[in-house]
Amino acid sequence: MTRSCRLSRVLHTRFPLRFCSSIQRLSLLFILLVVSSLMPSLAWPEKAPGQAAAEHGYEPASTCEGCHQQTAKAWSDSDHAWAMRPAAEEWILGAFEDTDFSDGAVSARFFRRDGEYFVETEGDAGAPEEFRIAYTFGYFPLQQYLVQFPGGRLQALTIAWDTRKREEGGQRWFSLYPGERFAPDDALHWTGRYQNWNAMCADCHSTNLRMNYDSQTDTFATTWQEQNVGCQGCHGPGREHVEWAGNRQGHTNNKLSAGEMGLKLDFSAMNGEQVVEACAYCHSRRQALKDGHHAQEPYLDKALPATLRPDLYYPDGQIQGEVYVYGSFTQSKMAAAGVDCLDCHDPHTTELLVEGNGLCLQCHNASPPDRFPSLKAGNYSTEAHHHHPLDSKGAMCVSCHMAEKTYMVVDPRRDHSFRIPRPDLTLSTGSPNACNDCHDEKTAEWAVNVIDGWFESPQRPQHFAQALSAFGQAEDDAFIRLAALIRNPGAPPIARATAAEHLAGFGTQAGSALRSGLLATDPLVQAYAANSAAMLPAGDRVDWLQRQLAPDQPKAVQDQAIRALAGVDILEFPEESRARIESLKSDYERRAQEMATLPGTRLNFAAYLDREGRHSEAIEHYQRALRMDGAFTPARVNLAILASEQGRTDLATKVLVEGVDRKESPAADRGHMAYLLALVYVERGDLPESLFRFEQAGLLSPENPRVAYNHGLVLVRMGSLETAEEVLLKGLERHPTDPGLLNAMVFLTMQQGRLSETLIWARRLKASSPEDPQAERLVRDLETRLN
Repeated sequence: MTRSCRLSRVLHTRFPLRFCSSIQRLSLLFILLVVSSLMPSLAWPEKAPGQAAAEHGYEPASTCEGCHQQTAKAWSDSDHAWAMRPAAEEWILGAFEDTDFSDGAVSARFFRRDGEYFVETEGDAGAPEEFRIAYTFGYFPLQQYLVQFPGGRLQALTIAWDTRKREEGGQRWFSLYPGERFAPDDALHWTGRYQNWNAMCADCHSTNLRMNYDSQTDTFATTWQEQNVGCQGCHGPGREHVEWAGNRQGHTNNKLSAGEMGLKLDFSAMNGEQVVEACAYCHSRRQALKDGHHAQEPYLDKALPATLRPDLYYPDGQIQGEVYVYGSFTQSKMAAAGVDCLDCHDPHTTELLVEGNGLCLQCHNASPPDRFPSLKAGNYSTEAHHHHPLDSKGAMCVSCHMAEKTYMVVDPRRDHSFRIPRPDLTLSTGSPNACNDCHDEKTAEWAVNVIDGWFESPQRPQHFAQALSAFGQAEDDAFIRLAALIRNPGAPPIARATAAEHLAGFGTQAGSALRSGLLATDPLVQAYAANSAAMLPAGDRVDWLQRQLAPDQPKAVQDQAIRALAGVDILEFPEESRARIESLKSDYERRAQEMATLPGTRLNFAAYLDREGRHSEAIEHYQRALRMDGAFTPARVNLAILASEQGRTDLATKVLVEGVDRKESPAADRGHMAYLLALVYVERGDLPESLFRFEQAGLLSPENPRVAYNHGLVLVRMGSLETAEEVLLKGLERHPTDPGLLNAMVFLTMQQGRLSETLIWARRLKASSPEDPQAERLVRDLETRLN
């Protein structure tokens, strides 16, 4: 009746997120897509980031301006133009007139010397130092500052300048983590890994940027073609177009195609999905698949977008973490209808085409464009539609259909899923709703009743929120709902991909549902289904993932298939496909090394190597991930388990003790590691020390029933039956239907001959596991014996 007490590895994580309650803390870090930083010495390091030699067909931005003067003028004051600029007087907006800042947690002094800009603040050694500002980063509603460090690094200062008007609360220094202080060895300290420009922000703030990361020395030799986001950042390399323009001898032929004019992209010929994907790389939460990207490359050949994970989105898909538009927009009916970014945004000024409701009324009117035949004609700017007084906040389209959330303390951004308010989903899933965003003194029940009163037959169509919420709440029907969602071709692909990701937790039971995902037409669904297929039997993986390895598949799909097939002997594959698979593996490994700049990407690669059986390499990469962030629990857990499996229990013990002793880490993380540490001590035969760690784990993470289960079994093994029963009963108070704990009580009472009590526990076990034939048989046998 014993069960395995081993916990599985964290196979990989696509983003550098910590476990459990630390996720919220780390999500703040992704708020730094528009980052700032400082420098620890006054001498520029040898590998300072800078201009690359012209390559890949790029031309200086000034070349474009010669012919496209009006466009260049419109661009010159845009977000793209301000993305990154030198620390010069014309670009610096913050107050550097010997200005002090302190919020009680962090402090700094900003000043000028000899025409340059400096800050004095805590450095990586824990003492105040002076740092020279190298670059500005962004400009509205905040501007951040970058500083050069050795090893080619730029670091982002987490004290930023609020560029809003003074009457709006701006024109001040503020901390991106108000009231929080991070120790100098914390990866969230401004000198730490998560404030590193090269790895976190650079590729979307400059044109043709290459990190040029050396994974062995952990250094960068980063270059760019243009320091900010210039013309070629969106239109692709321009050399062929410049050559065409120089050879046309004053002749203009408007009938020429974009290709004939040497252009890499033709936005006028693109459909809505293609336009959105052209913007997506820099306007999505995603994992880059390689170092460097070009505008003309398909999105899924250079990135894998994040799913609707609970740390990023609410169950109904509303934005929660900082997700940069794409993931929310692709859920929308507008995206499905072919609406694209250029329908609302001027790509050169980066401003809205029209302010206020007029923007939406371009299409949502009595004579909608023929381009959107499914759009219902009507007058939407009336009280009959929005049920609020004209000219009120409630009459604004965005108030109901684009909820707003503030990031980086001062930067409000709107949800682009363009949803209809659903307070009923607030009641069933906990997702927020637009009604209660304004009427926060009212309840969701009130909002439901008000909306019901507006319509004769209120409609509440089925929504993927129910499935994602069921998974998040560990409800009994979660698997059934997720399996239905992945098979639903009418659901947004990103929601189906999320179902595929979650199904990995259901083991081989999910095989049939994942097979449906692998057969889906959408590549994002295929990618996440392939990733989750890693836990299926090798034979199924070899048979089912052939399609995902095909040459016409996006790189994101191929990569996830290669990861899922890690550890499968090449001889298991058809002979004609072996060379291609080896080539794909080699390409993946090369790019994984290039992108191992963050703890999460190191973890990804280490987990792959682990599954490949290359254990010493995996251990090295897990250790490197921990050097980047000592509080990165997934790497610490995987390293400890691998070390234990390799017989290196001393290393496993050391790694886990260090993790448990990090008092600044979340209790759930520390409890999880204390539990693993207890198991290692059991493996080493040190039962008294294991008991101490089980007790520690129980206090830190009482939500894990396996702690009480294994704690009780060790006590039984030591002969402390009374104490074992106390531990198990205490666990059952919190987890009354846990099969493991119930099984343990059956075993304990039976061992003591207390068969009447055994029958009671056996009946509870049967009730909690009605499909378990062993529980059924146990109850029947006990009833026979007692009667």
